[in-house]
Amino acid sequence: MAEVHHFTYGAFNPVASYLVAVLGSFLGLLSTGRARSARSRGRRNRWLIIGSFSIGGAIWLMHFTAMLGFDVPQSPVRYSPGMTMISLGLAVVAVGAGLMAVGHGRRSLPRVVVAGVLTGAGVLAMHYTGMAAMHLSGTIHYNLPLVIASALIAVVASTAALWFTVSVRGLLPMVGAAAIMGVAVCGMHYTGMAAMSVELSNPVRTGLTGLRPLLMIVPLTLLSAATILGVALSALQAMTEEEFTDGAGIPKRGVHAENPHPWSLKQASLSAGRRTSGNRPSPRPVPPRPATTVTDEPLIDARS
Repeated sequence: MAEVHHFTYGAFNPVASYLVAVLGSFLGLLSTGRARSARSRGRRNRWLIIGSFSIGGAIWLMHFTAMLGFDVPQSPVRYSPGMTMISLGLAVVAVGAGLMAVGHGRRSLPRVVVAGVLTGAGVLAMHYTGMAAMHLSGTIHYNLPLVIASALIAVVASTAALWFTVSVRGLLPMVGAAAIMGVAVCGMHYTGMAAMSVELSNPVRTGLTGLRPLLMIVPLTLLSAATILGVALSALQAMTEEEFTDGAGIPKRGVHAENPHPWSLKQASLSAGRRTSGNRPSPRPVPPRPATTVTDEPLIDARS
């Protein structure tokens, strides 16, 4: 078997991957917290989708940040861009399915466990799809007990993450939950990596297709920036809409809601019609009628 290195750059990769996992988990917990307080189904779905991109994208970024430290000294290592993108889609879809399952309806342990199993299977598929995206001159073998251990960790980590999303409230508890989620995700990844071994081909091929590991930094950085920017803009838009509505899509009663176009005559008339009696302007004074002059002429009887 070939020599395999998982920490080529020392502690940089595991520390960076852990921080990425914690940050994404924290943003996801914030999003799911907003989803719990949403009053409409559509608004809740929006926050859950934002949370799925935060947590699922963080799991994927953690995986490939850690993979940058993987090296086989006797063989070049390349990555397939297509399979890499498929693994990203699996992570987001798996987390999104789990969040949708627990984000609606009454909270219950059986629901969270079933969703955790499905999400864990998706995360596990993401991990080994990402491993399949790796090309080297040889054959990759897996230790079955360690693969099973990584699957159990993935299911437990996913179940715990989903339970946190429907239970944790407050800033400090969210930070603690994100730290635990980061440990679980990193533990699943490195357990799966410990399960692999490489049998080199004879002779060793050098002309492999795919991206070099260091070149993966560029698309990873761009994709990370795009994902974070998209999540931030989506969250900002959702928060802005919630600020000017009552949570169910109905505009709030107030200055901005009553007259969004201050120079519109129609809106001004509608706003004036909705004013309370205490705020009505005082009526215009009615001018007094002119006094009538009384004459001494006799009245003529109409019957005569």
